[in-house]
Amino acid sequence: MNPVIKYFSEIVKGVGTLITGMKVTSGYFIRPKEIITQKYPENRDTLIMLERFKGEVVMPHDENNQHACTGCGICEINCPNGSIQILTAKITNAEGKSVRVIDKHIYHLSMCTMCGLCVKTCPSDAIVFAPTFEHAVFDRNKLTLQLNKPGSSIKKGVKE
Repeated sequence: MNPVIKYFSEIVKGVGTLITGMKVTSGYFIRPKEIITQKYPENRDTLIMLERFKGEVVMPHDENNQHACTGCGICEINCPNGSIQILTAKITNAEGKSVRVIDKHIYHLSMCTMCGLCVKTCPSDAIVFAPTFEHAVFDRNKLTLQLNKPGSSIKKGVKE
């Protein structure tokens, strides 16, 4: 095939695909099927994030300030960039047995890549993703969070 003819035929194909794309786009503009664009921040009060959204890692506590984290450290080991630190302490329980308890469960949100490895590998499902996404701060130190609440304890029945 002649190179000049090939050149112009490619231009005609390109213009054809451009027109096809413009037809699809203009069709959605004229008669939209479903409006999926959110008017943020005007709808901040009614905004509902999808269930699979990964905002930040949190440790749910019940009404008695108890959590399911045993302090095993699997989430800390599996975190690819060290966003999680677990500081534990050993105490003796009423039976005289030495038990590991969480002193601090530290989460560095500024370092987190939201990969989800910590949540997936937690054997007691003690940490989950929350749908929060507004994390803009002027001081980076505010992005270092302690997941376990002060005075919290492990739930009864959670196996170590």
